[in-house]
Amino acid sequence: MKFYLAEEYQARCKELFEYYRTQIEVLLPHASIEHIGASSIPQAISKGDLDIYIAVSQSEFDDAIQKLCRLNFQEKLETLRTNQLCMLESQNNDDVAFQLIVKGSEFESFIIFRDQLKQSPELVKKYNDLKRRCEDLDMADYRTEKNKFILDILKAQKINSQ
Repeated sequence: MKFYLAEEYQARCKELFEYYRTQIEVLLPHASIEHIGASSIPQAISKGDLDIYIAVSQSEFDDAIQKLCRLNFQEKLETLRTNQLCMLESQNNDDVAFQLIVKGSEFESFIIFRDQLKQSPELVKKYNDLKRRCEDLDMADYRTEKNKFILDILKAQKINSQ
């Protein structure tokens, strides 16, 4: 697995985010749309992909999936899928994924994690170090390691906010 330095990929991800944000706003005018993932975090290394967080009400969720598919995205298989979370991946050869979630659900943790790292260069360094250690792992093992790190950050944030 290859990781890129922030200066090698973040400008392109920002451009892609702005492009898709305008497309999503037309389809889902009541959605909250945010840039998440490593590409949204200053100095974070990444595979170079873009994750876009889209939050809608529960009543809009199923319809939103169908509307987002019009942008040439499809539901990603072999990933967590619930009635409050659906990951869609681009078929446009641009390495973009939508994380469609229900507002108020536990999946708002995408934003909490991003914000924790944006506020802490020390956490970004630890995140980058984890990724460097995982360069020789397959995707499943990498995701396992990354998920442990994310859960630790979210647990610490929850403890600190109580």
